[in-house]
Amino acid sequence: MTPPYASYNDFKEQLLASFRDNEERMNGERKTPLHQLRRAALKQFDQLGFPTIRHEEWKYSNVNGLLKEDFGLDTTSTLTMADLNPLEIPNLEGNLLYFINGRYHPELSKIVSPAGQVQITSFADALKTDPDFIGSHFAHYADYQENAFTALNTALASDGVVVRVPNNTIVEQPIILRFITDARDKNIASQPRNLIVVGKNAEVMMAESYRTLGENSSFSNVVTEIVLDRDARMQYYKVLNETEKAYHIGTTQVNQSDNSHFYSAAITLNGNFVRNNLNIVLNGQHAEAFMYGLYMPNGRQHIDNHTLVDHAMPNSYSNELYKGILDDNSTGVFNGKIFVRPDAQKTNAYQSCKNVVLSTGASMNTKPQLEIYADDVKCSHGTTTGKLNDEALFYMRSRGIPKDEARTLLLYAFSQDVLSQIKIQPIREYLEGVVREKLTK
Repeated sequence: MTPPYASYNDFKEQLLASFRDNEERMNGERKTPLHQLRRAALKQFDQLGFPTIRHEEWKYSNVNGLLKEDFGLDTTSTLTMADLNPLEIPNLEGNLLYFINGRYHPELSKIVSPAGQVQITSFADALKTDPDFIGSHFAHYADYQENAFTALNTALASDGVVVRVPNNTIVEQPIILRFITDARDKNIASQPRNLIVVGKNAEVMMAESYRTLGENSSFSNVVTEIVLDRDARMQYYKVLNETEKAYHIGTTQVNQSDNSHFYSAAITLNGNFVRNNLNIVLNGQHAEAFMYGLYMPNGRQHIDNHTLVDHAMPNSYSNELYKGILDDNSTGVFNGKIFVRPDAQKTNAYQSCKNVVLSTGASMNTKPQLEIYADDVKCSHGTTTGKLNDEALFYMRSRGIPKDEARTLLLYAFSQDVLSQIKIQPIREYLEGVVREKLTK
């Protein structure tokens, strides 16, 4: 059955109509604070509209291609485990959760950690069973006032995952979130929402991966809010290996307390249009954040990485390394900002972005930024973009290594600074194979 909003030609109007049509089902009582928050987010999205290249934060990333697509908002799917088996990572063990078109599918998933170690529920179930907990965190960290896509997700999100790690607990098995878009029959748009709360002196490893099956277009607008209490530790990995017709807007918002440790790596291998936002607030003393990124666009792919590290308290530390390998007519964007507030004395913050451009048709736009309002700090940033090292290539060829193989070896070594940071061995080995395969094409 065709939904009533299918007649809208304008994607924005279609989304606004979807909220009106599903308002009661998503939010329940209209007087609840959660419902009012969603309505406020929708109003903000309506006022902001989709960003254009006139917006400073989007000057290198044009979303017009996304807005020209005709997306269906019906998220039902007939995917089975037989369809998903080819996507499995060999020897990967842990809590495996499948989300098809943004909706959790328990019959495809497997949770192995005991409830005493970690509580894992779908966002949809948590909205029903523990609205007070959701209300105490939902949209408290990912600000929708200035970001249209975050506002859109806040208004429309109906499913995703909620992870709660109790105090003084180590989650022994990693939590793997696999988001699959079923675009075999039509274009699909989804709005997953994730909330991860890690208690005092607790530890967890998590990974998100995104894939699209089918020849049609997909649009995933994802918001993940992560809260680390005192002395909490988290390893967080995000992997995108999408299709040539996939649009992905992802915002990960992290809030860290005293002595917490956040360690992340974002690997973007393929996708038509990808925007990764990673925002970290070091909201406690002696908090540490490590960020690694690798992106490898080719064809006419566009990959944009935006990072913000907000040092809000004294004695915090951040270190960031992003690397790009660009080929064909692809484009890349890196916009990294370090913000040091007046009270954040004794801050140490480092940022580096390095890129290799393999063809004359590829382009890379970088904008490292430092905004410092404290005087007792150590901060640095830098970016480099250039061709493959001709001397190193000549040296390897002079030792009898064929040109293509030498090129692949040099680029693979370049990527290892990031890939080696992934501590979940099966994921790292799988990605190393995918990267090697992509470099040889």
